[in-house]
Amino acid sequence: MFWIRDSAAKTKSRKRPGKPGKHALREERQFYLFVAPWIIGFLIWTAGPMLYSLYVSFTEWDILTKPIWVGLKNYQTLWNDLFHPSRLVLFRKSLVVTSLFTVMLVPLRMIVNLGGAVLLNQKIKAMPFFRAVFYSPTIVPGIASAAVWSWIMQSNGGLVSLVLNRFGLPNQTWLYDEDTALVTLVGLSLWGFGSQMLFFLAGLQSVPPHLYEAAEIDGATRWQQFLNITLPMISPVIFYNLITSMMGTFQAFDGAFLYTRGGPNYATHFYVLNIYNHGWRYWNFGLASAMAWILLLIILAFTLLVVRSSAAWVYYEGEVRK
Repeated sequence: MFWIRDSAAKTKSRKRPGKPGKHALREERQFYLFVAPWIIGFLIWTAGPMLYSLYVSFTEWDILTKPIWVGLKNYQTLWNDLFHPSRLVLFRKSLVVTSLFTVMLVPLRMIVNLGGAVLLNQKIKAMPFFRAVFYSPTIVPGIASAAVWSWIMQSNGGLVSLVLNRFGLPNQTWLYDEDTALVTLVGLSLWGFGSQMLFFLAGLQSVPPHLYEAAEIDGATRWQQFLNITLPMISPVIFYNLITSMMGTFQAFDGAFLYTRGGPNYATHFYVLNIYNHGWRYWNFGLASAMAWILLLIILAFTLLVVRSSAAWVYYEGEVRK
């Protein structure tokens, strides 16, 4: 009996957490030493400017003089523009244009990148070459691509117009017509499959082959296998690409800045382009900062909606759902 009590006491004493040893303390110091550059960089180059921009959003500041505190004036200006649009603010217009661009581009980009990944997942000869060819447009600088596409899409003398003229068709004002400029930018944004295709390709290659073999034995067609096996198994990749694509599209800037400068008649006046104009053209950094923080809240709201909806359609292997 005494032996049992003595053994229980020793076992209990072993479970008590003691002070960390010298080796654990050394590892802890090394950990903080290695992550210190990232933490310092984050505080100086990310967190610091973000907090300062929040302060600037409550001021009038032209970057040359001292900021003047105006409270909620910048946010009230943006709120009023929602109901009484102004050519000086263009908050409502840029928000509508960016929303339309996002609604059109995000699903198209997902479909195109998934289709490219399916093609590049086939077992044929020279597949590394085809993968390099498909991915190569992504590494081309944006300015170079814009210069080439601007020439191709010119209404007079552009490559597309020359081809149309050969067949007796008139020139097309793709980027210079208010009705077609935004749709044309959507099409040009699909140029280059990018990293989304690589993520989809990795997801396709991670699907267990025995699932397809079992489906073939049951008589499932290729399309049925794609809908019932492929899509559910790569749903985490779809979820990730959907969020990142939505975030990136709401922050679209290059296309409007390089191709159209927001025209014609503000048809491609994206939200971030509007922020850029207020900050670096009109020197109104207070209003630009307020717009930037509103954009952060918009992206955060849509991201939370997608995350909340993911429980119904995203499948994680090994997950048990009630």
